[in-house]
Amino acid sequence: MAVYGNSYQWGGFPLPTGPIPKYNGRAWFVDGTNGADGNSGRSPKNAFASIGQAVEENTDLQEGDIIYVFPKTLDVTDTDPDSYAETFVIDTPQIALIGVGGGPVQGAIPQVKIGAGTTAMCSVRAPGVIIQGIGFNGGDSTGGGILFDDDGGATKSAFGTIIRGCHFKNCKVHATHGSAGGAIYWGSSGNAWQILVDGCSFYKNVGDIVLVATGGSRPQDIYIRDCKFSGPSSSVDVNIYGAGGSGFDGVYIDNCVFPCWPALGSGDVAMPLKLTGCVGTLTNCTFGFTGKTFGATANCYIPTTVLMANNHQEIVLDNDNYQGTTVNRTA
Repeated sequence: MAVYGNSYQWGGFPLPTGPIPKYNGRAWFVDGTNGADGNSGRSPKNAFASIGQAVEENTDLQEGDIIYVFPKTLDVTDTDPDSYAETFVIDTPQIALIGVGGGPVQGAIPQVKIGAGTTAMCSVRAPGVIIQGIGFNGGDSTGGGILFDDDGGATKSAFGTIIRGCHFKNCKVHATHGSAGGAIYWGSSGNAWQILVDGCSFYKNVGDIVLVATGGSRPQDIYIRDCKFSGPSSSVDVNIYGAGGSGFDGVYIDNCVFPCWPALGSGDVAMPLKLTGCVGTLTNCTFGFTGKTFGATANCYIPTTVLMANNHQEIVLDNDNYQGTTVNRTA
């Protein structure tokens, strides 16, 4: 059990699909139902009880290690997951935090959820980190989900982070202002280049993906693909906010679904995307509303520096007939 290299470390069961570890990378396990923080964490039967024990208090954690997190056990009458009620910081480079479960839906993957608080549930302060198959439920907290806490490499860096197949619900930094942060967000310094958000599901977040500001540098090469963004409209202020500071320099949004026009009361954005100052592309996306325009002075702020192709929203032909239409830019 000491080295990850054996793909049957679980006593005959293959490890789930995920990243390939570095040479001599090790596996660690977290089980909030059956584990204990006094355990070694080196096998499912000796799992830690908390994620924090695995990523923060584990002095043996090293680059290339992978941490597997099991969902807590559900009872037959449960309508909400039993969650990991904790916040944690990832400051070891090139580790992977992998949820053992199904797809990005609440109840199928391990969920992190805290009560009242202003700290992000997960703060990334190291490069090359992978977070996959984990749920983040903001509940009543105002710290948001995953924060790229990056000072440009002076003491911490979050470049090269991959967030894949995760579920985000009820995440916010402000009760109604999506521009303040949300499910995945950059702090006021910006930085954190080369980020991939892939195949994630968002629900009832005030803000889904948010660039707060760019006090350090403009984030570059940001890929957002195959995601389903938040609804219903009364719970959401913005899905993707790239207008903080100088915006993203190279943001590529592809094959995503935006199910509604955000309409959270007292919101400060009230649109699915606001990409002021950004450079990049918006392609192959589906918008679940009708009659909206996209452009520098339109309903949805998309500057001419963000090229649009093959995007669709619905158009009403008459009372009984609907047809998809290409989303066009309006000056």
